[in-house]
Amino acid sequence: MASLPSAVPSHPVVFTTQTPYTLPSQKFMIPLDWKRYQLSQLINKALDLPKPIPFDFLVHGEILRTSLLEWRTEKGVGEEDTLEIEYFESVMPPQRMSELPHEDWVSSVSCRIPQHFVTASYDGHLRLFDYSQNLVLDASVHQSPITSVCIVPSPPSDTESRILASSSHDLTACLTRIYLDSETPTASTVASLHLHTSPLSSISTDASGSHLLTSSWDGLIGVWDTSIPDDHQVNLERGDDRKKRRKTAPANIKRKAPIAVLKSHTARVSKAIFAAGEPAKGKAYSCGFDSTVRTWDVESGVCMNTINVPERPMLDLTETPDGNVLLAASTDRTVSIFDLRVSSLSSSTGVMMHPATPSCIATSESGKNQVVTGSYDGAVRLWDLRSTKGAVTSFRVWDGMKVLAVDWVGDVVGIGGEGGMEIWRIAGGS
Repeated sequence: MASLPSAVPSHPVVFTTQTPYTLPSQKFMIPLDWKRYQLSQLINKALDLPKPIPFDFLVHGEILRTSLLEWRTEKGVGEEDTLEIEYFESVMPPQRMSELPHEDWVSSVSCRIPQHFVTASYDGHLRLFDYSQNLVLDASVHQSPITSVCIVPSPPSDTESRILASSSHDLTACLTRIYLDSETPTASTVASLHLHTSPLSSISTDASGSHLLTSSWDGLIGVWDTSIPDDHQVNLERGDDRKKRRKTAPANIKRKAPIAVLKSHTARVSKAIFAAGEPAKGKAYSCGFDSTVRTWDVESGVCMNTINVPERPMLDLTETPDGNVLLAASTDRTVSIFDLRVSSLSSSTGVMMHPATPSCIATSESGKNQVVTGSYDGAVRLWDLRSTKGAVTSFRVWDGMKVLAVDWVGDVVGIGGEGGMEIWRIAGGS
């Protein structure tokens, strides 16, 4: 047992980690007045690291934010009980990298095209920016505000073009092909998706890029393939065209019909996503203003499970990359946590409290425990799912303007909202 010289009472501790920086298994007697900084110094000294690495510490599922004595007193842990403390790399303070001004609100962003950012705006335009903040493409796709955009995965052999899928208040979704191989990228809308009778709230793709899900205020979820038909699958409407649909549509934009419709929600559907991972193939999740999260068998069109969370209308839904946890943002200023590993899951397994309505969520592909949320107070917050009592850190993007969208790829976080788009960097953590 390693004992540290101190006149302060100490407590037995065993350190664990999932990082590459592992300590030999041994018990330490840690002074009770120590906090995160002293513990981090100890780990660095014991590992003899050439360059100091700041660490954070998890004790009984909570990030240590006080001294060991304060923590022990609050939790009522006995003096002789050995504490198992997990350490992981600290997250560096987020850095603002750049901004991409827009004349209208940015409702959705994507960082999924290498060296580029895609934005969807309330003016009906999709825009492509490069990392030098140059606007390289501006495509007018919808006649009403766009609510969502996603990049449809393409075969590795196709490096010249990408398909952008967008949803809109104009009652349609669109597939727009952008060509990146030329000095001047070009775009052409190749298909429009017709099903919904109310504004669309989201569109999402599966991992293979073969299928899409749309959600709408009409309570329906559309299932679509991403093939471009040779002929129109849907006839043009007559009459007043509902004053929302396009009155004239170019003949080369093929009108697609859904391959299935998922019906179960009793109010507007805010988000529908395909489940992550090969074991969950063919499964989807959705959330809506009926305060439910639903699980679907997409092939049969059957709602397999419904989780009711009373008086918690939901705005956004995402899943951790490992497929273990669902997160749903709600108008009651919470993000609900649903641990999918719990059998017969019937309610949320935790919440992340916010001072303002959280509107959007993004998970980290590199760190399965990290989540960012954007909210109506103009702030973005970083969370660790192992300790959700409070955010790890937060940063103010805009004053008096709402955050409406976040995307997180690598250490780059793209943020969209009433102030346009900003790019921030979040590094560290695990």
